[in-house]
Amino acid sequence: MDIKNLHTVYFLGVGGIGMSAIARYFNSLDCEVSGYDKTKTVLTTQLETEGISIHYSENINQIPESIKQQTEGTLVVYTPAIPDNNAEFEYLKEQGIELYKRSEVLGLISQNYFTIAIAGTHGKTTTSSIIAHIMNECNVPCIAFLGGISLNFNSNLLLNENAEVVVVEADEFDRSFLTLSPDIALVTSLDADHLDVYGDKNEMKNSYQEFVNKIKPNGKLITKQEYVEVLSDRSDIECSTYAVSGSADTASSNVIIQDGNYCVDINCESSITSNITIGLPGIHNVENAIGAFAIANKLGIDKSKIKEALVSYKGVHRRFETHIKTNQMVYIDDYAHHPSELEMCIKSANELYPGKKITGIFQPHLYSRTRDFVDEFATSLSQLDELILMDIYPARELPIEGVTSEIIANKVTIKDKSVVAKEELLDFLLEKDIEVLLTLGAGDIDVFVQPIKEQLTKRLEKVQ
Repeated sequence: MDIKNLHTVYFLGVGGIGMSAIARYFNSLDCEVSGYDKTKTVLTTQLETEGISIHYSENINQIPESIKQQTEGTLVVYTPAIPDNNAEFEYLKEQGIELYKRSEVLGLISQNYFTIAIAGTHGKTTTSSIIAHIMNECNVPCIAFLGGISLNFNSNLLLNENAEVVVVEADEFDRSFLTLSPDIALVTSLDADHLDVYGDKNEMKNSYQEFVNKIKPNGKLITKQEYVEVLSDRSDIECSTYAVSGSADTASSNVIIQDGNYCVDINCESSITSNITIGLPGIHNVENAIGAFAIANKLGIDKSKIKEALVSYKGVHRRFETHIKTNQMVYIDDYAHHPSELEMCIKSANELYPGKKITGIFQPHLYSRTRDFVDEFATSLSQLDELILMDIYPARELPIEGVTSEIIANKVTIKDKSVVAKEELLDFLLEKDIEVLLTLGAGDIDVFVQPIKEQLTKRLEKVQ
């Protein structure tokens, strides 16, 4: 398929964060772009204002006629989150119309560019948005498909008509990243996840090895020292390491906290770039910035310009995003939904606000993930001073007998813990003494961010 010859593109699940970036890309090419999603959101509303037609009920009459007639220059893209019994999905398959997964289309698009792919259990979105920001600030024309809304671009898509480089997230879910053949690949983490897909951690590692094997000859792999032997024994690619501390080809030193941000020196291939301010809090974000620094250095970008760009990086929506920051109260929202991510987020909050009471509201994501990592979730969440658990967000799954938020609560070791129904959350929060509040999860907990912010702001106004 020649991506450049398309004129009509239809999306099943157009409102997903990855799907919407691709929809925006084709819209920028003046294709007729439309699609279905089951829920109207802030993001789908934005897509509609950009000229993308979206409907919210399963209706085959809404599918463009050129798609039904399989006219040349048409494409249907679907997300694996679409259920098999979706009426439009069933119709398109019955008509023999070829359907492409989001990951396959991303692979096709990236074939036209020098490709930088960010893989790993954690940090993909932040690392890819940092490198996209660095390149944009340093006048290296690129496009970027991001798994979150960059606060610098106010979008999950960065466009540049002169781009020869693309930055993409290499998603391990459903082995999606195997559609990519990157020139530079960075792997952030091999922590177990998506065991509903892989079965066990070893099978997941095998897929990462396959991904690394798809790096182009003479390409580059950047990863942690402990993953080098696991990932590859290829002699035809360059392998380098990065770390937030300790020895690595790119690593930080002299880490201090100033005004809620980290200030570090970065040692990169025998030279030191001093006093770099990472434009957002969290030691995990320092690590992500070091990975992006390593990529930018491989691209030949001047280190002093990389330093300047990092200062102006604002972050990603729902990645340790601060909504209230006063001496009396702090409110941070984060997408963390894996035990390691929760641990990093809570640790960062404790480092930035020592001595403050840390309250966390967590919405578990997926029954299978809750079942597979219940002990790890309990360990991470026990680092809070107070825990409020919401019911599990099912996403693409049906309930699993005996798997509820209570099985996490029962194993959490702190005394101050509760399980609260979604409709009772705001009233429950009214009774709580809040110093530092974290909302955590990848489900629909984000719909509570604005109401919580308003509630806490009113509380602050009464105090003042």
